[in-house]
Amino acid sequence: MTLEQTVTAHYVGSSVVSPDGQLTAYTLVKPRTPYEDEDGSHYVELHLVDNQGNSRPFITGKVSVSSLQWSPDGQSIFYLAKRNDDEYTSIYRIPVDGGESVQVISHKNNISSFSLNSEGDKLVFVAKPEKDKSEKKLEKKGFKAEVYEEDIQFNHAYQVNLNNLEESPVVIDIDAHVLSAQFHPGKDHLLLRTTPTPHIDDNYTTSEYGIYRLDGERVQAFKTEGKLGEAEWSPDGKYVAMIGAEDKHDPASGRLFVAHSSNGKMTEYVKDYAGHVKAIEWLSDSQLAYIGHIGTSSEVSVIDLKSDKVESRLPLGEAVLRDFDVSVGGKNMIATLSRADHPREVYSMNKDQLKRLTQSNPWLENIAMPKQESIKYTARDGLELEGILIYPIDYKKNQRYPLIMMVHGGPEAHISNEWLDRYSYPIKYAAGHGFAVFLPNYRGSTGRGVEFSKKGQADYAGGEFNDLVDAITHLADEGVVDKARVGITGGSYGGYASAWAATALSEHFAASVMFVGISNQLSKFGTTDIPKEMYNVHARKYPWDNWMWMLERSPIYHTDKAQTPLLIMHGKNDTRVHPAQSMELYRYIKTRTDTPVRLVYYPGEGHGNRKAPAQLDYAQRLMRWMDFYLKGDNKGQQIPPYELNHQAQLEKDGKEQDAEE
Repeated sequence: MTLEQTVTAHYVGSSVVSPDGQLTAYTLVKPRTPYEDEDGSHYVELHLVDNQGNSRPFITGKVSVSSLQWSPDGQSIFYLAKRNDDEYTSIYRIPVDGGESVQVISHKNNISSFSLNSEGDKLVFVAKPEKDKSEKKLEKKGFKAEVYEEDIQFNHAYQVNLNNLEESPVVIDIDAHVLSAQFHPGKDHLLLRTTPTPHIDDNYTTSEYGIYRLDGERVQAFKTEGKLGEAEWSPDGKYVAMIGAEDKHDPASGRLFVAHSSNGKMTEYVKDYAGHVKAIEWLSDSQLAYIGHIGTSSEVSVIDLKSDKVESRLPLGEAVLRDFDVSVGGKNMIATLSRADHPREVYSMNKDQLKRLTQSNPWLENIAMPKQESIKYTARDGLELEGILIYPIDYKKNQRYPLIMMVHGGPEAHISNEWLDRYSYPIKYAAGHGFAVFLPNYRGSTGRGVEFSKKGQADYAGGEFNDLVDAITHLADEGVVDKARVGITGGSYGGYASAWAATALSEHFAASVMFVGISNQLSKFGTTDIPKEMYNVHARKYPWDNWMWMLERSPIYHTDKAQTPLLIMHGKNDTRVHPAQSMELYRYIKTRTDTPVRLVYYPGEGHGNRKAPAQLDYAQRLMRWMDFYLKGDNKGQQIPPYELNHQAQLEKDGKEQDAEE
């Protein structure tokens, strides 16, 4: 694979099956083509596929479609988009038997989500209120002051009468920030997820589900603690299933609860689960299916609420499922999944059999696929760990190869044995250029149960990053890796690992690329948008509880040891990890050492690059840095050129386009 192919590969974003199970609507994500398209977000199209795999495009081109929902009668699909001259994201409907899209409702602000009732005559959408018309006038006059964290608007839920669209949407009177709304399957009640404020920290730490009437009265609350995932009504409305947390210190939502909608009583049906529950769907009034991620794979199981029995529907190791949907009555199950040789596609999953329905990248058949496998190794303290190893395309046994370790963020996340390639993980490109690649699920990762995911708490950069060094030892002992040629990269918490590897653990790494990473735990706390989450599930203490401990767990404190050439990259608009984190580490290393260091900022990008040109630029810089320092003799004071030759590629593409025209 080329790096251009890595960042422009298509993939399925989401899929929803029709009520009768005959058709599946799905979104196809198509990144823009660098050097050809104007800068912007990925295009997202609407396609339909039947159970035989016959797919047809419905809405294509320069569009961005999201939040697909079938009408109760299965005759049309509702979706969100900003089309034609829309100033804001609106709700549209398109018939499946032919015809153009029709705008159902627009609002004087972007609509973020919506839900249809079972009769198809009411709709509730979530959006911020209309913007103040005077704001733009004042901005033109130079009044642009921003009051931090106080001038943000609450999301509201709005009710729409689909039988009379001339009526204005009615705001539902709820004194909270609304994150999501879902109609009861049989009556005019709503399952809402709310938070006391719009701050992302409250979403992580204090959000809750509740049942509300359309007049805003809450009739049932579900008492939970910690992070929350999705929730679903049972078909008869008797139960609400939700993905929650063990407690407020649980790093990730991954426990499965079923609550009685009448009294709020909650039951955990799969206690002490060895993994993390990622998605749920009701098959019937008393049967609940869930996707569980365990280790580096996933499974699908079904809980029978009457017998409390759990039955396996799809065993571990078949594929890695991200989401699924079922038709009315649970007869047809559709899944969005990926494997090592292809990105996410739509599959049907019936009678324990997987059948692929979509083929989004036919050209992948001509790509050399490296060997990819899940491996286990033992940390120095005896803890068993897992990760994904990708061998070089031309791998020969007993030959040692340079290694790029790619470290996930979170750390409440995990790597599965699936398609892993993206701009920050150009794995197949690396394997095709003689690198081995390893992606570790170090302690603190998800997929191994709550206890394992808490093992890194109150121990910043301790056992969790020692696990990375122990992985190098294991791969070297296996005869795969040259310990003198090891590079590391990662974003967010993985960027923290990359910074720690380039400073405190510098003797183990010959190159490092840090992305949106942490360099100073003291200033990070004061500049992030998730301080409460940092306390609850990471540090378990505040900076003022132990200033020196927090400083000593910061890469800037160890820059005197920095011998590893370090490339630092960061989105200029990042609110999660402030761009100053990268500036601090750059300035410390630049001033304190002669070690090669470079800082690259991406204007308009946040906590990760979203646009294809910025993604391609990142991937090119990452791989050039690894090539330069892990191959050949480029050590000491040498550093690659700072510029990339984008101009030449732009001119080449322009000449080719002129020739075609």
